[in-house]
Amino acid sequence: MKIFGIDPGSERTGYGCVETDGRRHRLVICGALSAPAGTAFPERLLAIHSGLAALLAECRPDCVAIENIFHARNVRSALRLGHARGVALLAASAAGVPIVEYSPAEIKRAVVGFGRAEKQQVGQMVKLLLALDAPPSPHDAADAIAVALCHIHSATGPVAAAARGTAPSKLTSWRAYRP
Repeated sequence: MKIFGIDPGSERTGYGCVETDGRRHRLVICGALSAPAGTAFPERLLAIHSGLAALLAECRPDCVAIENIFHARNVRSALRLGHARGVALLAASAAGVPIVEYSPAEIKRAVVGFGRAEKQQVGQMVKLLLALDAPPSPHDAADAIAVALCHIHSATGPVAAAARGTAPSKLTSWRAYRP
């Protein structure tokens, strides 16, 4: 199963694709899309869309996980982020793959274990979870990989299996659980 994670941004949009069998994860590709300095905002949006569309066609993921908008103090920045997120959603939707969304706190909680983790902590945990030599750079790529890992942990973990009803039926309480 391949999960493509997107960390939308108007300056840089991070992406990362992780392949998993449910137990082991492998990084397929990661990076960040950005337009040259001084590029007009509409052209930046076009660069994000066309870059993501090409990457999605190349990776052919089973699902796209994207970071949801969080509360922002600066209205202008929030609007620009919303536009970037919109073109990312459009690229994923045009690719015909299911799309799931996670808040920044959900992502950090799933990957680091703490919903207010710092960017360096997220990068370090991505490095450890994928057995990489160094944390992915730039931090937008590490954040996008974290989004994909969040979906993997949410969709294929033992808690998710229990929620789907695929856990062994002989278990009647947590006391009876033996890994």
